[in-house]
Amino acid sequence: MTVGDRRVEPPGVVLVTGASRFLGGYLVTRLAQDPNIERVIAVDAVSPSKDMLRRMGRAEFVRADIRNPLIGKVIRGAKVDTVVHAATIVKAPKSGSRAAMKDMNVLGAMQLFAVCQKSPDVRKVVVRSSGAVYGSSAKDPAKFTEEMSARTPPQGGFARDTIEIEGYARGLGRRRPEIAVSLLRMAPLIGPRLHGSVSQYLNSSVVPMILGRDARMQLLHEEDALAALERATVGGPAGTFNVAGDGMVMLSQAIRRAGGIAVPVPFQLFRTLGRVVMGSSMRQFTTEQLEYFHFGCGLDTGRMRSELGFEPRWTTLQALDDMISGAGFSPVLSRDWLQSMETGLQNLVGAGGGAR
Repeated sequence: MTVGDRRVEPPGVVLVTGASRFLGGYLVTRLAQDPNIERVIAVDAVSPSKDMLRRMGRAEFVRADIRNPLIGKVIRGAKVDTVVHAATIVKAPKSGSRAAMKDMNVLGAMQLFAVCQKSPDVRKVVVRSSGAVYGSSAKDPAKFTEEMSARTPPQGGFARDTIEIEGYARGLGRRRPEIAVSLLRMAPLIGPRLHGSVSQYLNSSVVPMILGRDARMQLLHEEDALAALERATVGGPAGTFNVAGDGMVMLSQAIRRAGGIAVPVPFQLFRTLGRVVMGSSMRQFTTEQLEYFHFGCGLDTGRMRSELGFEPRWTTLQALDDMISGAGFSPVLSRDWLQSMETGLQNLVGAGGGAR
């Protein structure tokens, strides 16, 4: 397969970490259906559900913690040539702490990349990264390109861990230039099967917003996230790529489309009043997730198309609507009423513009 002016060899033996979670598990399912891939190995410290194991088909599951030297034996013994790292966790486990989260994320990635560096067979490493590395602040540009960094250093643990993981991955690429390292910085994921932060936030009758702010959100459909990872694994080049759907949606618009009612609150009272109107679900959001709902974040996806060769099927708005229709939301206000109101307002604005 040729990408740009480089020939990319298809993988023979692929190992995917984080196989018990949505992205890792369903990516294994897709790769196992590819007859050109000789062997697919799914790895996680926790066993996938019975349904996920069934979906994985011919793929082999190995229960292993990537911080354990056992992962080296698996990679060397199976002669793995392609490694997909999708095991980074967004928040600390229920029984753990921030230190435990960093240990799992950063030390796990360090150990995995060290094994890849020593293995003579590994020639490609794909890392599921995140747009969280850019942070969310009032100083942000309309869209971040891959060469840019956060204007305000991210405070959340997941963002800081992801920045470190990317650094170690790039270090691997420098020490072993023959290994193609691909970093996919994904926008927040959304879809009918994936109950991520955006769907959790919108799945409330009353949704708090920061007074005077209306976050600009750029989202990525769950199926596009899987397709982008598959593309990077099977034939994508080395490099860093923003991955997101086209277009933006304002937070207020997303709340209306989900059938909720937005309640603007002062920033200082956001968490406190948020718990009043949303209940315990407000406590589940991490620092970077709340910052995203405050400011949002835009990603430039030109390199995704021109170099990675990937075209999303869903726009941001289409992904949002697919999540709303497929996740069984119970809106306070009917979609038909909300759409008629939006159309009426648009017509009113258009009439006013014509009068001038």
